[in-house]
Amino acid sequence: MKIALVGAHGKVGRLLVPILVDHGADVTGIVRAEEQLPLVRRLGGEPLLLDLEHSSVDELTAALGGFDAVVWSAGAGGGSPERTYAVDRDAAGRSMDAAAAAGAGRYVMVSWIGSVPDHGVDPDSSFFAYADAKLAADDHLRGTDLDWTILGPGTLTDDDPTGAIRVVGDGADGLEGADDVPSGAASQVSRADVAMVVAQAVRTPATVGRFVRFTAGDTPILEALDR
Repeated sequence: MKIALVGAHGKVGRLLVPILVDHGADVTGIVRAEEQLPLVRRLGGEPLLLDLEHSSVDELTAALGGFDAVVWSAGAGGGSPERTYAVDRDAAGRSMDAAAAAGAGRYVMVSWIGSVPDHGVDPDSSFFAYADAKLAADDHLRGTDLDWTILGPGTLTDDDPTGAIRVVGDGADGLEGADDVPSGAASQVSRADVAMVVAQAVRTPATVGRFVRFTAGDTPILEALDR
């Protein structure tokens, strides 16, 4: 499988590249700064310099030509609401349209556990722009003809991987309310396990058309995704 990883320089992306390579994938890591290119090479991927925030759908379509799958693990990383919407909503949406136009039929979005319509984030909160942008991007993906999967990890930590997760509120569409999302330490999951989930989800047909919300848990990842 030839995979374009958007956000290869991020904390999850850095862990994900070598896992995908170990699975036999041909990975191109898309980054936005020239100084990020060497890391992608060291991790075993082929770097591609591309400013998604300011790239058109046509430019993105050209960049995604020949790929089997796109994984979105990028984000504005906080800051101004304007940039959060520009990256997490608008650029993400353009990448989906471009993936479809380029024939990259598989698309995996790394979202967050609370990305449901009744997420409950206060509009006055600094986190609201992120929650609103991610939900809009997720909904955009659901409306495409791509073989999509949306992954909703809980609060991210830098703990060691366990290879096991707990799927939360998983139904036909994964859009149950926010009330069943655990809080505090129970909502946490390591970035290393998130990377393992992404790598497995890309090649697990049972995840197509699902929003999988998860935390750390006791169920082996492959078993949890196959349910």
